[in-house]
Amino acid sequence: MLNDTIHALLSRRQLLGTSATAAALGLFGPSLLVRGARAAGADGEVLTGSHWGAFYGRVEGGRFTAIRPWEKDPRPSPNLPGILDSVYSPTRIKYPMVRRAFLEKGPGAMPETRGDGDFVRVSWDQALDLVAKELKRVDAAHGPSGTFAGSYGWKSPGKLNNCRTLLYRMFNARGTSFVNATGDYSTGASQVIMPHVVGSLEVYEQQTVWPVVVRDSQLVVFWGADPYTTNDISWGVADHGAYEGLKALKDSGKKVICIDPVRTETCRTLNAEWIAPRPQTDVALMLGIAHTLYTEKLHDEKFLADYTTGFEKFLPYLLGTDDKTPKTAEWAAAICDVPADTIRDLAHRFAANRTMLASGWSVQRQHHGEQVHWMLVTLACMLGQIGSPGGGFGLSYHYASGGAPSATAPVLTGISDGSKTGGAAWMSSAGAASIPLSRVSEMLLHPGETFDFNGKKAQYPDVKLVYWVGGNPFAHHQDRNHMVEAWRKLETFIVQDFQWTATARHADIVLPATSAYERNDIEVVGDYSSSHILAMKQVIDPVFEARSDYDIFTAICDRFGKAREFTEGRSEMDWLRSFYEAALLQAKAKKIGMPDFDTFWKAGVVAFPIDVAAMNFVRHAKFREDPLLEPLGTPSGKIEIYSRNIEKMAYDDCPPHPTWMEPAERLGGPDAKFPLHIATSHPHGRLHSQLAGTVLRKGYTVADREPCLINPKDAASRGIADGDVVRVFNDRGQILAGARITEDMRPGVIRVNEGGWYDPVDPATPGSLCKYGDVNVLTIGIGTSKLAQGNCGHTAIGDIEKYKGVAPPVTVFTAPTASA
Repeated sequence: MLNDTIHALLSRRQLLGTSATAAALGLFGPSLLVRGARAAGADGEVLTGSHWGAFYGRVEGGRFTAIRPWEKDPRPSPNLPGILDSVYSPTRIKYPMVRRAFLEKGPGAMPETRGDGDFVRVSWDQALDLVAKELKRVDAAHGPSGTFAGSYGWKSPGKLNNCRTLLYRMFNARGTSFVNATGDYSTGASQVIMPHVVGSLEVYEQQTVWPVVVRDSQLVVFWGADPYTTNDISWGVADHGAYEGLKALKDSGKKVICIDPVRTETCRTLNAEWIAPRPQTDVALMLGIAHTLYTEKLHDEKFLADYTTGFEKFLPYLLGTDDKTPKTAEWAAAICDVPADTIRDLAHRFAANRTMLASGWSVQRQHHGEQVHWMLVTLACMLGQIGSPGGGFGLSYHYASGGAPSATAPVLTGISDGSKTGGAAWMSSAGAASIPLSRVSEMLLHPGETFDFNGKKAQYPDVKLVYWVGGNPFAHHQDRNHMVEAWRKLETFIVQDFQWTATARHADIVLPATSAYERNDIEVVGDYSSSHILAMKQVIDPVFEARSDYDIFTAICDRFGKAREFTEGRSEMDWLRSFYEAALLQAKAKKIGMPDFDTFWKAGVVAFPIDVAAMNFVRHAKFREDPLLEPLGTPSGKIEIYSRNIEKMAYDDCPPHPTWMEPAERLGGPDAKFPLHIATSHPHGRLHSQLAGTVLRKGYTVADREPCLINPKDAASRGIADGDVVRVFNDRGQILAGARITEDMRPGVIRVNEGGWYDPVDPATPGSLCKYGDVNVLTIGIGTSKLAQGNCGHTAIGDIEKYKGVAPPVTVFTAPTASA
């Protein structure tokens, strides 16, 4: 344990950077003081990176004052100004804070006061001692199953300050375990079903590249995808390569169809044909198309025979031999509200052209979401174009510029979680137990209850402490009031972040982390293209009392005598050098030109070439060329339209072949309680909930609240005018929003974008009105099925009315006032 004098140095760090702190501690060698060609906080410009792309941060008088896009970004993000504002915004967490009831009365005290903003400012020593004390207490009393560290969120890019990995590393360095979580909120259903169908995740893998699509596709179908909106961001540093492909597609004049209840930015920009089915009825629509293909002999029998298995078991269902319900275009039309003639016409056009079916992930974030991508793949199999240039299907054209050609580049590794298994944190099985990520509320409310997941059974652990870093579950998790109830079961909730999100407001202990612009890191540009390695240089010194995630976890480990196990004796720059030099070794072996680390760090970026083969990459081409020598990762080595593995699971909510199943609720459904579907699309002006607390909000809010898009007919029938404050409600909750009337919404569908910050009128009262417009107050919290247990963020129906009286002011974007 470090002595009190050194702890005092940590506490006085307020505006010092990592270098000054570590030098004072004497933990590391002098290499930590190396900052590259420019000292952090010095006046001038520095190239760094973000989810929204690379940019130059301008510093004047030690303050971050301006942003200039990187000159090699083909389409700089319009959201870059929000990055600058996030550093100094009113929602910035400035100091360590503790909930008053927790501090004065102990763990679990007055849980109903979580979220009311009553915090006490404490020193770093006090906060870290409390964290260490709670970790020890819960571990001693409840064992490793008492702590949930399966933290999830979009955090920030960077191979060192990956806060979720560092959280795991802290536990592993201490030699203790924790409850983990598997999966994510983006592709919870698809990432489980696709390995059964095509033998790989598919959703995070390279697509047939844009140059091939533009050259060879004759018809491009965006199904529940809006790539013009969602390619603005990447998990790493965005390269925005998809926008070049989209522009080329538009310039080519080729036919584009958008199937979506919303006329999206993509649909408008590409002047695409808009087909607007009822939400959550995509499987029925696909089945109607498939039935037409088969009965009119437009399907590819040879492809089905050579590359798939199980079509003959699916066919009786399609034709209605077993259930006496043929899945005709007329049957589908009655469900999806798309005319039968249009459905048949889609089948004809899909078969007559080289067709790319480009699906988004929204369609699998719904009840029975596993069926949608399974049926999409089945439809592509019937067309017989998988593995051919410009044909088949793609599940990532909307995400992180999937389809941008991949460079010949080394793999840039990052810090490990310290476990023996390693790998991506969101897929890690490390820990004493693991739950499907979206079942966290069920875990807290029903400890000991058995749950199913992908062929296995397990029990929910009895969790007493949750530690969350770099994420905002009070934005991305469904059924907010159910979640609030679940969180009251906790004894201790620790949050580490740099913004006063709703999640931070519900914490017992709040630790102020740096933004990505107050520390050094390294990252790849382009999730799919890997076009560059970027030095994410520190723009300014940490502001207020913020510390980097790496420093915070080092200090926690030190309280257990495990600081060296966590750091391995390496500084921030030591780690970055090691990541780069590991990539350099790969590059030398592959004869890829790369400078040494010091040269790279001074330059700030290194580029990699894209060869002819990459410019012509076709997804599944090798499988199509030789399915015997290039089999898929399924048991049969082929695409499995019927899965025997899923058949053995015998789930009542996930049959062994693609099937239309009524969701728990839907527009026009047989038991619908409400007349409107609530679409929860990704926002334009932020990344989920990131940047919501910035000046960007002024560009999209209506009456200072999240906008609610509504069709003129639905608005007129309710006496709603453009700009009105409206109440959107169902039997799960109620929110306020600002009405925006537009023909871009299908009648019967309203839209409130996900990511709005939860702002209840009275946090202590269940079902309290959310003043700002967190749409997940209204969404259902059930799993997609027993197979994947993914979230159902697009399953919600409700109603809307003009709000009467004086609307309560929005307060979530004002930081809690803390007493000393």
